[in-house]
Amino acid sequence: MQQRLKPAIAALSLMLPLTSLAGAKGAIPPPPAAAKKAVVDTYHGTKVDDPYQWLEKSDDPEVRKWVDGQTAHMRAVLDKLPSRDAIRARITTLLSHKSAAHYAMVQRGGVLFSMKFQPPRQQSMLVVLPSVDDTSSARVLVDPMELDPSGRTTIDFFVPSLDGKKVAVSLSKDGTESGDVTIYDVATGKALPGEVVPRVNGGTAGGSLTWNGDGTGFFYTRYPRGEERPAEDRDFFQQVYFHKLGTAGDQDTYELGKDAPRIANYHLKTSDDGSHVLAILGNGDGGEYALYLRGPKGTWTQLSAFEDKLVDATFGRDGALYALSRKDAPRGKVLRIPLATPALDKATVLVPEGEASIAGFRPTATRLYVVEQLGGPTRMRMVGLDGKELGVVPTPPVSSVGGGVYLGGDDLLLGTSSYTEPVAVYRYGAKDGKLAKTALGRTSPVDTRNVVVDRVMCTSKDGTQVPLNILHGRGTKLNGNNPTLLTGYGGFNISLSPGFNVMNLAFIEQGGVVAIANLRGGAEFGEEWHANGSLTKKQNVFDDFYACAKLLVDKKWTKPERLAIQGGSNGGLLMGAALTQHPEMYRTVLAHVGIYDMLRVELTPNGQFNTTEYGTVKNPEHFQAMYGYSPYHQVKNGVKYPSVLFTSGENDPRVDPFHSRKMVARLQEATGSKRPVLLRTNNMGHGMGTPLDQEIEEEVDVYAFLFNELGMKYKPVNGKVPAPASK
Repeated sequence: MQQRLKPAIAALSLMLPLTSLAGAKGAIPPPPAAAKKAVVDTYHGTKVDDPYQWLEKSDDPEVRKWVDGQTAHMRAVLDKLPSRDAIRARITTLLSHKSAAHYAMVQRGGVLFSMKFQPPRQQSMLVVLPSVDDTSSARVLVDPMELDPSGRTTIDFFVPSLDGKKVAVSLSKDGTESGDVTIYDVATGKALPGEVVPRVNGGTAGGSLTWNGDGTGFFYTRYPRGEERPAEDRDFFQQVYFHKLGTAGDQDTYELGKDAPRIANYHLKTSDDGSHVLAILGNGDGGEYALYLRGPKGTWTQLSAFEDKLVDATFGRDGALYALSRKDAPRGKVLRIPLATPALDKATVLVPEGEASIAGFRPTATRLYVVEQLGGPTRMRMVGLDGKELGVVPTPPVSSVGGGVYLGGDDLLLGTSSYTEPVAVYRYGAKDGKLAKTALGRTSPVDTRNVVVDRVMCTSKDGTQVPLNILHGRGTKLNGNNPTLLTGYGGFNISLSPGFNVMNLAFIEQGGVVAIANLRGGAEFGEEWHANGSLTKKQNVFDDFYACAKLLVDKKWTKPERLAIQGGSNGGLLMGAALTQHPEMYRTVLAHVGIYDMLRVELTPNGQFNTTEYGTVKNPEHFQAMYGYSPYHQVKNGVKYPSVLFTSGENDPRVDPFHSRKMVARLQEATGSKRPVLLRTNNMGHGMGTPLDQEIEEEVDVYAFLFNELGMKYKPVNGKVPAPASK
C-alpha cells in the first residue's frame, strides 16, 4: 500500500528550494494532496493499482478543484523566481523577432502560396508571393487575426486548386485542431458564400484535401457526422468524400474508406493534369500505409497493402507515380509506377537502397530530387529519371534541407537550416547547379558566430551508436560544471534534424550547453532504427537517452547536479521514463504535454491511433513491455526525484491532460527529495495554434524555472553569445 506524505511535510519539501525567497511577500500555498481512491485493474493476471484514476475525469468538480489548487501553487512558486522581468524581456525579443518566417510554400497555376509568421502577430497567415525577392509584394489572403482578434483561431492547412484560382483553408480554434474548411477566391481574398465543410481536420486522424482537375470540387477527409456512429466513434472511421462547389454538404458523395481500419487516416494528392487522385491510407501512427489510386474513369484501385511497405508516393510529370518503398529496403528505395498500367507488379526501381535513408523526394521534368537522412542532418541528392546519378545540391554541412517547391522545368525552391543559422530559402537552378538566396528566409536575433556544434557518438546499453549534437559557446571548458540541457524524442519515425531554435540560444548565451540526441524510434537511419525503438523495443529509446546523459557527465561537459532534460509529447514520455529510471542523473526535468500512463493511453481517442507505435494492453507481450517502463507505474516511494515542471493543455486532442495530472499526483506523493513538482495547465491544446503571447509566457515560466533549478544567475545580454574568456 503506497503512503502519501502528510500535506504539511509535502508543502515544506516543495518550499525548501526557495529559501532564498523567504523575505518575499506572500506565502506559497502548498500543492493540494490528491485523494487516493482504491482502484485495481487486472491485465493478463497482473493486478495494477491506480489510486489516481479519478483524475482522468476532466469535468469532475473535484478534479477542477485539484487543478486549480495546483495552478495556485505553481503560480506562487514561479512568480517568485528571480529575474523574471529580465527573462521575459529577452524571450519576448527572441520570439517576437520581426523577421518574417515563410513556410509550407506551394506553387499552383503560376501562383506561389505561403504561410507567413510575422511577429508580433499572434498567428500565421496565408499569403500570395508575387516575388521571392521582394517580401513587401506579399498579399494577405487569409489572416486568422481578422477572423478572430483574440488570436485563438489558427490555420491547420491550406490547399490551392490546380489553376491557383481558389484555395481551401482549414481553420480551428483553441488548440483543438478540429478544423472546418472554407473556400476562398484567390483574386479577391473573399470566402465563397456557403462553401464551408465542417470538421475536415481533427486531432486524431488529422485531415487532408485535394482538388479535382478543373477546380469544380475537391476530395476531403470526413469524420462521422450526426448520428452516423455513436459518440465514442466520432474521432475514428475517417473516410474520403467529394464535395462539388455550389452544392449542399449533405449531397457530398462517398469515395473511399468504408473497409478501412477504425484508426484510418488519409493523405490526398492530385496529379498535375487532374486525371488521377492518390489516397495514402495510414493505419494509425506506427508507419503502416496502403495506397489507392483513382483513375480518369472515377474508379479506385488499391495499389498496395500495409505489408507491401509503400510509405509515400507522389505524381511525376511524365505519366508516372513515384513511390517510396521500404520492402526489403529499410533505408528506402524509390519505385516508378506507370499510370497507364497502375499496378505494383509493373513497378521498376529508379533509386535503389543506399547507405543513407530516404526521407522524401520531389519529381521534376527530367529528374528526382531525393532528401536523405544522415543520422540527423539531411542532404538533397539528384537522380535523373533514367536512374543516372546527378550529384548533390550544395547545401551546408550538418544542416537540414527541405521544401522542394516545384518552379517548372527542373528548378526548385528549397529551404535550409542549421543549429546556428535560421531558415534560408534558395532558388536552385538546374542549368547552372547553383543556389540563389531569396528574400524569404529569416534573420537571426542572436549573433551565433561563437556557437560551436560538436557531433559525437554515444554507446547505448546494447552497443548501438547513438548520435548526440552538442551546442555550446566557443571556449567552453570541460570542467564538469556547465549547466546543460539535454533533449530528445525517439518515436513515430520523426527525426530530430538540425534546426534553428532561439530558446536554445537563450540558454547558451547564459553559459549553458545544449545537447540534442538522435534516438532510436525516429527515422534517422531508416525503418530499422524506428522499429528498434517502438512496440516491445521502446526501452531502447530510454537506454539511448541515458547513454547520452552519461557521456555528457563522463566527458565532463556537466554533472548530474547541473544537468536538465526537456521533451514534449512522445518526448514527454521520454522525460517520464528518464526521471523514473535514473532519477540520480538529472537535476531538473521539463516535461511538456507528455504520456505517462501507458496502460490507459489507448482509452483516449488519439491513444488508439498510437497503438501501432506503442502497442496495446490487449496483447500480453505489449502489456509487459509498456508496464515495464510506464512512468506513472514506475514511481517509487521515497526516491529522491529531480524537480519537475509538467505542462499540459486542457484542449489537447493528442495527449489527454490526465496523464500530467496523474503523474504529478503520484510524484508529489512519492518523492523523497525537497524539490518542486509543478503542474502548469493552459487553456489551449498540444501546442498547435497557441497564440504568440501565450507561448512567450510559457517559455518565461519554463526558463525562469530552469535557470533557478540549475543555479544559473541570469545575466542581461547584448544579443551575442559571449566570446571565449581571455587567458
